[in-house]
Amino acid sequence: MRPLALLLLLLLPAAAVAQEAIKPDAHFTRTAEMVPMRDGVKLYTLVFTPKKAAGPLPIIFLRTPYGIDSRPAWIFDSYFRELADDGYIFAFQDIRGRFNSGGKFVMTRPARDPKDPKAVDEASDTADTIDWMLKNTESNGRVGMLGVSYDGWLTAAAMLDPHPALKAVSPQASPADMFLGDDFHHHGAFRLSYGFEYVAMMETDKTNSNFRFDRKDTFDWYLRLGALSNVKARHFGDRLPTWNDFVAHPNYDDFWKKQSLEPRLTRVTVPTLNVAGWFDQEDFRGPLKIYEGLEKHDAGGNNFLVVGPWNHGGWGSGPGDKLGKIAFDSATGKHFRKDVQAPFFARHLKDRGPKERPEALMFQTGSNKWVPHAAWPPKDAATQRLYLHAGGRMSFDPPAAAGHDEYLSDPANPVPYRPRPVTATYPGREWKEWMVEDQRFTHHRPDVLSYETDPLTDDVTLAGSITAKLFAATSGTDSDWIVRLIDVFPEDYPDDPTLAGFQMLVSGEPFRGRFRKGFDKPEPIEAGKVEPYTIDLNWSHHCFRKGHRIMVQVSSSWFPLYDRNPQKYVPNIFEAKDSDFVKATQQVHRGGKTASCVELQVLPKK
Repeated sequence: MRPLALLLLLLLPAAAVAQEAIKPDAHFTRTAEMVPMRDGVKLYTLVFTPKKAAGPLPIIFLRTPYGIDSRPAWIFDSYFRELADDGYIFAFQDIRGRFNSGGKFVMTRPARDPKDPKAVDEASDTADTIDWMLKNTESNGRVGMLGVSYDGWLTAAAMLDPHPALKAVSPQASPADMFLGDDFHHHGAFRLSYGFEYVAMMETDKTNSNFRFDRKDTFDWYLRLGALSNVKARHFGDRLPTWNDFVAHPNYDDFWKKQSLEPRLTRVTVPTLNVAGWFDQEDFRGPLKIYEGLEKHDAGGNNFLVVGPWNHGGWGSGPGDKLGKIAFDSATGKHFRKDVQAPFFARHLKDRGPKERPEALMFQTGSNKWVPHAAWPPKDAATQRLYLHAGGRMSFDPPAAAGHDEYLSDPANPVPYRPRPVTATYPGREWKEWMVEDQRFTHHRPDVLSYETDPLTDDVTLAGSITAKLFAATSGTDSDWIVRLIDVFPEDYPDDPTLAGFQMLVSGEPFRGRFRKGFDKPEPIEAGKVEPYTIDLNWSHHCFRKGHRIMVQVSSSWFPLYDRNPQKYVPNIFEAKDSDFVKATQQVHRGGKTASCVELQVLPKK
């Protein structure tokens, strides 16, 4: 323990540099406007102009469906603090159909038909607002946009069809495709608790409205709900358009494809800073796919990626030095806002600051350090295979003999995705931290297969993609396969004894078996037939430290994060009946021509 005098000396510098709170009405001239769009709809917009502005300033523009009246009081002291200190005009806008804006709200509104001059979308609303701001503010003619989650998606939509004055964008935690891997589905599996609660919040009225559960444990509530067909009958009726769309479009059809950003990522229009968090519980795949898609067309070197050890939007406020029980040994969020985000916009909107920045700035979890990369994934990362073995073992060496393990999957007793009670998604701390929960709560369940390596003799550092390649069979005619990659801490862990034996989730994803031949081509599984399943577990930059173990878990449910598969093929799971749900015996095969494994991109040992 440090002497008290020394501790006080260490604290004095921090107190001396404490920042004064930014009071919007004291620091800015605030105006509220109803800005007209090309179709006559007016959007509620707040503009904050610094009272001590020295000449024309660039504009930082944020659009949101979540309501802007309550935002300035905290956003200037957190997410925008460094930007406010640098000096910008700030504009905030309620998108059409939400809060104080006119028009009709459409969830992730598809791009308009360019042949129709009267058509509108989020890019046209952005462009019309920028036109208005250039005429009605004393700006320098440059605009930057950023935002997290839906706000990030709005930024990306504007970026793909930009106004000429839009000079820098940072889509952060933006979804890219709502069926393949963001908010509402992952690999065809429906994100039940989030999808249900988010739609209720967004479409019950024009403001945010949380669904009221009649019990604390929503695991129990969703289990009692039964089949998804009961949602309309008991709760939503036909009132909520997005839930109606879920029911009408259970497969990857044109409805979902028209919403997707991925086919539109064909050019880098403005300098772009893509931001993601390794523990983002909502939109992790999206920013990675936006970066990856744009990178194929980035001849000018204007497409960048930053991934830190954050949950959804965790870089926007607070120090970012830990999440749940996992410490990161530095103030990663503050570092991002001060040394990455603010300089990016200063460079492109003010011609100030360093011209060069890393192509990819990645926080390496496990070793807890920032690592710059000239390319992502790094060119020296090599693919290695971790094979499943008998007896719950796992090794980089393939099994000597073929075999299989099996378990009984019972929809009436699904595997929880976090320890019970599973409280509501909003509000609550648990939803924000579940990805760093100790995974031992599912270890040794009879319907979860666990495989782990011996203690590692050297560090194993992932840098790139993780792909599970399962060979599996089911006694049913449909099945989900969930694969989780886990870092098992040593039982002797002097760095933090409370983490002894901790099982840390590195990545986890489901795959709905009916889509094994294409997400637009569902078909039954032949009972008892061993088939290959390729499951993309996204990117990672994690260091499994010497003495740790690498674990893989396989199951067929992850509830209520994902809906339960009936395990009997039905044309539309949203219309399944309670009687359609059946138990199934699941087999995971290992060895020979059916050697299940996880492919990892690994950096060479130093």
